[in-house]
Amino acid sequence: MLVLLGGCASPRQLILKGVASELASQGNAPEDDLVLAHEASAFYLKLSESVLREMPGDTALATAVASGFTQYAYAFVQSEAERMESKDAHAAQKLRQRAARLYRRAHDHAMNALEQQTPSFAKALASNLPADWPRLRPEQVGLAYWASASWGGWIALAKDDPDTVADFPLAVRLARLAWAVSPGYGDGALASLMGTFEAARPGGSQVQATQYFDQAIALGAGKNAAPLVAKAENIALPAGDRAAFDALLKQALTVSETQHDLPNTVMRERAQWLLETADDLF
Repeated sequence: MLVLLGGCASPRQLILKGVASELASQGNAPEDDLVLAHEASAFYLKLSESVLREMPGDTALATAVASGFTQYAYAFVQSEAERMESKDAHAAQKLRQRAARLYRRAHDHAMNALEQQTPSFAKALASNLPADWPRLRPEQVGLAYWASASWGGWIALAKDDPDTVADFPLAVRLARLAWAVSPGYGDGALASLMGTFEAARPGGSQVQATQYFDQAIALGAGKNAAPLVAKAENIALPAGDRAAFDALLKQALTVSETQHDLPNTVMRERAQWLLETADDLF
């Protein structure tokens, strides 16, 4: 203890660092009970957020917080809004607005950490000159992924806010910068995000988007349902291909049966809901 206290870090900083490390690791802990995860998430996110404010450049904690808010917004708020739409449009709209705020919160935490580590990161990202764009280090790819993913979620729910929607090319650019460093990040998570962005952007190529999704599915090696659901929603549904839509979602259900982590549990429920409402979608 005396050796530790004699170093450059204060006792308080050492304690915060230990807490930050523990919170970051808890963010990756396996959990397949959606109700338990929902009930525990609010406390975990608020505590983690308060520690992150004290250590804004901590890569692991910032990644966990951005990840946590993004997944909470998607799994427990936006998804509920979609299910509620046909019954109570007003309540669904309020949930979408809340989800947008949560996505923005996730994005702000991730971008703030990148800014702490690389001053003027956001300004460089917004430059029209590729030579000015920031260069990500391998350990920053996770932050960039969650910053970009949460940005995309926020933009998708902010169609009445032109300033927010106008940032979509920057979200795509950030994802591409991460892709250039680590295309296999997240066992296909980044490849799936690239596919979603390619399918959504004006002038995007459906062929290229499909290739991204197929790469994501391959990287998942049968353990990740998300790319299958994403391909169903972003490729098969717009194309009006009901057979492919059903097949992808049924395959996602099969994956989820053997993978009992929270993301696959969330995607299993989404795949089942999409199958049940497919007649209304086609």
